[in-house]
Order: sequence, then C-alpha cells, then structure tokens
Amino acid sequence: MPGRPAARTPTPVLRLAILCAILCASGAPGPAGAQTRGLLPADYYAEVGVGEVAISPDGGLVAFTVTTVIEAENRRHREIWMQELRNGRPEGGPFRFTDPTREASGPRWSPDGRILSFQSPRDAADGADATWFARVTFPGGEAYRIDGVAGAPVWSPDGAWIAYTAAPDREPDAAGERAGWIAPDAITRTLDPNRFDGRVVTSMRYKRDGAPALLPHPSARPRQQLFVTPAGGGEPVQRTDTGFDVRGPVWSADGERLYFTGDEGEDDESTEPASDIFVVGRDAGEPRKLTTDPGRETAPAISPDGRRLAFLHARGRGEPTDIRVVDIDADGTLRGIPRNLTRDWDMRPEAPTWTPRGDAVRFLAGIRGNRHLFEVTETGDLIRQVTIGDRQIGSVSTTRDGLVMAYTVTSPTAPAEVFVNNGDGSRQRRVTAFNDAWLTPLSLQPAEPLRWTGDGGVEVEGWLVKPVGYDPGRSYPMVLKIHGGPHGAYGNTFFRTFHILSNAGFFVLYANPRGSTGYGHDFTYAITGGWGEIEAGDLLAGVDAALAAYPDIDRTRIGVSGGSYGGFMTNWLTATTDRFAAAVTSRSIADWTSLYGSSDAQALLEFGFGGAPWEERGRYRRLSPIAHVERVRAPTLIIHGENDYRTPIGDGEKWFMALKKRGVPTELVRYPRSSHGLSRTGEPWLLVDRLERIRSWFTYWLVEQAGTRQSAP
Repeated sequence: MPGRPAARTPTPVLRLAILCAILCASGAPGPAGAQTRGLLPADYYAEVGVGEVAISPDGGLVAFTVTTVIEAENRRHREIWMQELRNGRPEGGPFRFTDPTREASGPRWSPDGRILSFQSPRDAADGADATWFARVTFPGGEAYRIDGVAGAPVWSPDGAWIAYTAAPDREPDAAGERAGWIAPDAITRTLDPNRFDGRVVTSMRYKRDGAPALLPHPSARPRQQLFVTPAGGGEPVQRTDTGFDVRGPVWSADGERLYFTGDEGEDDESTEPASDIFVVGRDAGEPRKLTTDPGRETAPAISPDGRRLAFLHARGRGEPTDIRVVDIDADGTLRGIPRNLTRDWDMRPEAPTWTPRGDAVRFLAGIRGNRHLFEVTETGDLIRQVTIGDRQIGSVSTTRDGLVMAYTVTSPTAPAEVFVNNGDGSRQRRVTAFNDAWLTPLSLQPAEPLRWTGDGGVEVEGWLVKPVGYDPGRSYPMVLKIHGGPHGAYGNTFFRTFHILSNAGFFVLYANPRGSTGYGHDFTYAITGGWGEIEAGDLLAGVDAALAAYPDIDRTRIGVSGGSYGGFMTNWLTATTDRFAAAVTSRSIADWTSLYGSSDAQALLEFGFGGAPWEERGRYRRLSPIAHVERVRAPTLIIHGENDYRTPIGDGEKWFMALKKRGVPTELVRYPRSSHGLSRTGEPWLLVDRLERIRSWFTYWLVEQAGTRQSAP
C-alpha cells in the first residue's frame, strides 16, 4: 500500500486474530434462505454491537469494538477487532485483536500508527479499567502497560508525550468505602458512628442515574486532573490542581500546551452547569481561562497549523448550539472575537474536527431522522453534507491525510456495522457484517416515511412499519411508539421493539412531534411551558394520517407505548383522550411535582415548566397525568427499574396504585438492579424479558381480547 510502513507485517497476535476471524466467519453474510419469521425478543442474544471506531493515521487498519451477549452469564462482552485496508478498501475480513477472554474498549492510535492503546480491567482485582498498549507492527508481542500512564492516552502530535486525566492519589480516608456518606457540613450528630450505616445528605446532587450507588458528598470526590508523562514512560507530572474536573484535553500543534474544558461552578447547585476552555503549558505555568462568555464552551479542536481554535458554544439550556472559531496567539491566548460558523444553520452540530488542510471544520448532526457528517468552511460561507442516505452514522474517524474515513452505520432494518468511505464521502463501502448471519433468515419490514400536518399547520414526520406477512384487506391493530427526551428523536436506525411488534401482527407508528431534535431550534423548543399539551396534537394527527394511509388499521385496536418522556406521554394520552385500547408505559412520569423532588434532573424541569413547582404550581399540576387519571380506561402495563434515578419508581408505583383503585386492568413490572437505561443497557435477561412483556401485553389486549374494551370506571 503506498505510504504504508514496510514493517507492517502481521504480528503473532494479528496472525492468531486472522485465524480466529476465519473460524468465526464474521465478515460474510449468513446463508441465504426463505424468510420464515420476523424478529423475536430472544433474538437480542444474537445481536452484535459495533462501535468506537478508530482508523490508523495511515489508513492501513481500522480498530473498533465488538460487543456480544453471553446469554448463559447474563452479561455483555466487549473486544477490539481490526480490519485491514488497502488503498481505502477492505482487505480480507475483520479479525479479533484483543484477548477473547478479557474485556477491552476505547481503542486509540499513536501518531505513528505503530501502537494501539485500549482500556481493559485485565489483572485488576477491583475490576476497574486500566490503560494498556499493544504494538501493531513487527515484532508485536503481548499487551503492556506504560509506567506513569493511568488514563486514556492523548498523544502529543509528535508522539513524544502522553497526557491523560485521572484523580490524584489521596491519603486513605478513615471512613474507607463510606467516605462522603455523612456530609461534612451536617448539623445533626449520631450517638454511635459505628452503628450508623446510613447517609446524611446536604447536597442536591447526591444521586445520578446509572451510578452504582448514591453519590458521596462532593467534597469526598477527588477531581479529575491533567497529567503529562513521556510517551516511553516515566514519572507523571500533574499539570492542574483545580477544584473542578478537567475534561477533554487536546494538544497544541507544537506540543507545548494543552487545552481542556472545565466548570468552575460545578459544585454550585444554584446555577445551571457551564464550562469554559482553559490552557496550560506542558512543562510549566498555571492554567489560564480563555473564554468568558456565559454558557457552555466545549469540545475544543486545534487547527492543523495551530493558529485557530474551534469549539461548541451555547449560551444556556434551550439556546442554539453553534461552532465558533477564534485565532490563537503564540502563547495560546485567544485573539479577537470568535466567529460563529453556524449562525444561519438551524440544526445542532456536535463536536468539531478540522480537515487536514485546515480550511474547513467537520461535525456530526441529526437532521430529519438521520445523522450525518457535515462540513463548514473556515469562513462559515458554506455548509455541506458529506454523507447521505436514510441512515444514522456515528463514531467517525479519519486518516491523517483526510483521504479515508471510517464510521458506523445503522438503518431501520440493520444494527450498526463499520463502513469506510473516501474523505469526500464519494465512495462508501461496508466493512463488517456481524449481524448478517442471524438477520438473513428473518423478515423485517422497512420503515415507510409518513408526513402530516399537526396543530397550527406544522409539518410532522413519522414512520410506519407494517406487520410481517402483511395481507392487504385484513384488519390489523397498531401501536403508537413515543420517544423520550423530550428533546430526542426517532429516525432511521434499528429499533428491535418495533420489529418484534411487527412480527406479532401490529402496524407500528413512530414519530417526531414538536419537541424533537433534527428539525430546527424552534421546532425543538416549541413545547416549552406546555409539555404534553402541544405534542399530543401532533401525535394524534399522526394516528389519523396512518389510518388514512392504511384503512386496514383497526381504529378500535390502537395501543400506545413509550419510555421516559415517552412514558409520560403514554400516561398523558390515555388520561386525556379515549383513542387507545391498551398502553405500555416504561420508566414513566405520573406527577411532575413528585418527580422534581426525587429525580436527578431538576434543571430540566425548571426549564420546561418555567420555574420550580412552588413557582409554577398550577402548571405542574395541570400537566401531570395523575391530575386526570380518572379518565383512564386503557389497560396499562407499567415497567420500571428499581434503581432508576432519572424517573424514580415512585411515579410508576403512583400510576399503578391509581389505576388499580380505579379498576383499570394494570400490571407493574419492577426490574431489580436496573437504572433508567434498562431498555438499552439493562441486564440481557431483563432486557429480553421486557420485550416479551410488551409483546404479550399488546397481543392480549389488542388481539386476543379485542372488542372487550373497558368502560369508564
């Protein structure tokens, strides 16, 4: 391959991985055959997740993570795999790179492409990840540690230095594992500290969804700081000692300085989280704050010539996010007023990266159900969409010269796989096919776009999935699915729940009503102050549009389902309309006031309602489904995780008790050890159980018990 080091001979590790790849036959589609059925809940155990793509600087190899489910052990397993490229084209099939008996993630290349770092808990008694390195060129060898590197490495451009963030070592606390359980500013005292094994809380931020336990008092948590060490190993030098977490370090082009972000007020519970950009010398000097604008400055990216800094800026929650660029002086100081490159572009850009020539900035963004790579010129004159199609791409990684890029692609009928493309987006090629073998025999219905006009004349986009084996002229039930957020979006990506319901004989309608992302700033925040009331009209108009498009849908057998904010909307629609014959509400919200006191998302509620419950008492009450629960007739399945701190289970219990008292058929399924992410990251057994309960509930009420709709209690 032109430009590739002659020394890139496969190492013993790579040769073993190639043999494994042949045995695993992961790179080819499964055998062709008749499509006999659609998707079932247990098919989740065969699904392979692909992500964390990292292409080598010279474009010779693509590293990526592969996640599989070990059903017997009720867990997921993650490894790093490789794909060889020649002139930007796949050469052979993908092969396993890391030990199949160990977990591995977070692949990162050294600037010369000879070393791949990754995170793995191997040899760790506490199961915590550590940073490992592996030589990819001859002579290869076993993975190894580098003395002084205690975090995911960020190499300097010349490869001579490694920076990382980590919590500094602290003297052991007498409280041990219970450090921070008792707030240091607590007024109350205990008679016997040896007997008291509870917590005394004075900070509002004492829990976070997904955390394995309640959080200690902020003073007990060491802050992530910036360290620098020679790339060959050595004593690390701590370059910051801030009262806040150091995040996202990036090197200056000459390797003399490091830029990072941090929130000086991260422990100030009276303010909305914010962040600024800082700079510090590699060898000496104190950190300097470079930005002073209100709001959030994040994701700094240095131009190839080192003279400009690109970053994301948003003045506050609900304000547009834009990419800004500013000049940099020789000492790292910002010069002049940052230029807004996306001022006239109404979508929301993600983290920026520079093109190799430094004449444009690239970023991902959601747009009308898709997620694509975009490019804006350094002057902000032109924004161009680089990738195309009804799909969502992610984890983009580009070669040093920008001629080849790799990323993941998912669509409505396929989980994510790795693709490569020319740097200009002109020739996309698929690299992996991990899911083909189990998908090929299945019948998956495509998502058909559907658009309609909601209240006030706004255009709303949705998709309709027909039942497997659809026979025009027959009568079918339908389920309306509602996304969470509220500022999230459905789109052209793989949703296993939709295909499971399709296989069970249902039409499935899913939509992006007002409040969704990907349709412009005003569309996203049109629901502020009226959560539930505004998007309800958009969703009900979508049901009418589906009925008009497919008269085979039985208007008396329509169900509704959603999770998180979608669970709230499920409760809201069944409490304010009589359109639905059955419902499944997951990790839902029944009472906004009680949620305010139990959730970890107070700032979002204050923004959405225009204040706290005591400031907007009427609005919190009016928009709470519990205030209208007496109107609910739809049999309702309630699904909730017992460790959900985003929408705690108390709201699910409140909805269950109210429906039970009202005589509405209902079941409450409590999932242990499960946070708000049950449907995405929950234990495999529980995740599959959830899918089957959704399928069986709708089958019972919309098929087996059709025509027995409940009368008002």
